[in-house]
Amino acid sequence: MILHTDVSGEGEPVVFLHTGLQTGETELEIQKEYFNQDNLVILPDLRGHGKSVAEDFTDYFAQTAIDLSETLDDLKIQSAHIAGCSLGGLAALMFAKEYPEKTKSLTLSGIMAEKPSNWEELNRFDAENVEKMLEHPDTAAYFDRLHEGNWRELLRLTQEGSWYPFDETADLSMLDMPVLYIVGEQNMHEVKGTIRYPKMNPNIHVATIPFAGHAVHLDQPGIYNKALETFISKVCR
Repeated sequence: MILHTDVSGEGEPVVFLHTGLQTGETELEIQKEYFNQDNLVILPDLRGHGKSVAEDFTDYFAQTAIDLSETLDDLKIQSAHIAGCSLGGLAALMFAKEYPEKTKSLTLSGIMAEKPSNWEELNRFDAENVEKMLEHPDTAAYFDRLHEGNWRELLRLTQEGSWYPFDETADLSMLDMPVLYIVGEQNMHEVKGTIRYPKMNPNIHVATIPFAGHAVHLDQPGIYNKALETFISKVCR
């Protein structure tokens, strides 16, 4: 499916993929304003988010890779710099593996290189927090306004213990494009990737951002944007 997409600016195309239960336009406004001075900034709503209405969430990350490929084809973009965080980071990784010819560079944040020993506990804790959050009518109403599709079904899938594609995040050895792995210092599960990933692939560069956690692009947007800008400028030389 072709994703609902916000496009602005001119220059080297950069695709930003949002976190779960958000959209490109609601979450990535700071990145849009920073990068569309010199780049073509592409902000898709991932499958089931925002205006990208979908009912089939089977094999979600494989589907999102196909969606993004079809969306770039529709925009007549042969290849782009791809950057994603959390759910968007997982989608970006799958896209880069499936369509390396369309990936000029890959920037990942908010993903884990290995399955934590207490993963089931962590996932259950996150699910319980989300349930508590949705007990507030205003919060549920916000997501109802934000998403035209069945966001509750999508949320249910991410509450299952097997939803996270650890087999994919564990192995980045085959990626032949430049990769930037950005983490916030406060998320120790993700920091482990700064050691593991460069050992398996010399194309992988890492950046650890202080005073930031899982959503480093929101916790420290200025540092995140500058790191990504520097990375892309090196790649495009």
